[in-house]
Amino acid sequence: MATIAHLSDVHFGHHDPIVVAAVEEFLFEHKPDLVVISGDFTQRARVKQYEMACEFVERIEAMGLAVLAVPGNHDVPLYDVMRRFIRPLDRYQRFIDDDLCPWFENDELAVLGLNTARSLTIKDGSISREQIRLIRKAFHTGEEGKTRILVTHHPLYAMPIGDEGALTEVADRHDDALAAAAEAGVHILLAGHFHRSFSKSAREMVKNAGAALVVQAGTATSTRLRGDEKQSFNWIEAHKGKVEIEVHAWEGEGFVPGKPASFSYDGDNWHFAGTPAAVAQ
Repeated sequence: MATIAHLSDVHFGHHDPIVVAAVEEFLFEHKPDLVVISGDFTQRARVKQYEMACEFVERIEAMGLAVLAVPGNHDVPLYDVMRRFIRPLDRYQRFIDDDLCPWFENDELAVLGLNTARSLTIKDGSISREQIRLIRKAFHTGEEGKTRILVTHHPLYAMPIGDEGALTEVADRHDDALAAAAEAGVHILLAGHFHRSFSKSAREMVKNAGAALVVQAGTATSTRLRGDEKQSFNWIEAHKGKVEIEVHAWEGEGFVPGKPASFSYDGDNWHFAGTPAAVAQ
């Protein structure tokens, strides 16, 4: 079994230091096989904010944990127009990771991260044609039997907002990216951006969407909260066609796990299997 801590939207510069410390304490105690951080490391891509984000990542890596990170739209300067268009992610590459499309692989996981942040948009994202080719190439080299995961900041699927049926926006060229992911046998799509946690089978969300499980993370440490959402992150356990997802939400004095959701993969599609207790019965 492989374990993943899926964090997103940490927004250093608009963060809660107490919550940051609690995240680090959890990671130190549970020691996941991989920490995924799906973008928005900073609030406004300023040097001081990147320095704090860099120190956060370095403390995690000092625990002996592997980190796979991708940038978000907040990691591109908004008000520094020249830097935004000439060197939009140079600070991210200097402080966080020089690789904008990182790869992680161990005995059980094959994980590809893609940068969806772009200079020309304020908050929206995009997948390039080169990145679509990379999806096919990267997972083609992965060994069979591993859980294949694609990480982006901007979701590739529209997520529901509230109770009125409204949907979030998605990254440009998401249809082509999803087609490539389906061809490559990607099992799980991890994303952030909207500060809301969510997980569902892609085929239950969109007709003919492909056999992917869509997992959305809330904001792990930011004070920029949406509605009644709390700071949270996802704890994911994956093993041979089975995935269990547990959202850990901040309750003022610590992170409290919610009811976990289990999914099973039949070789063609994911199926909701209920809670582990229900499965055990």
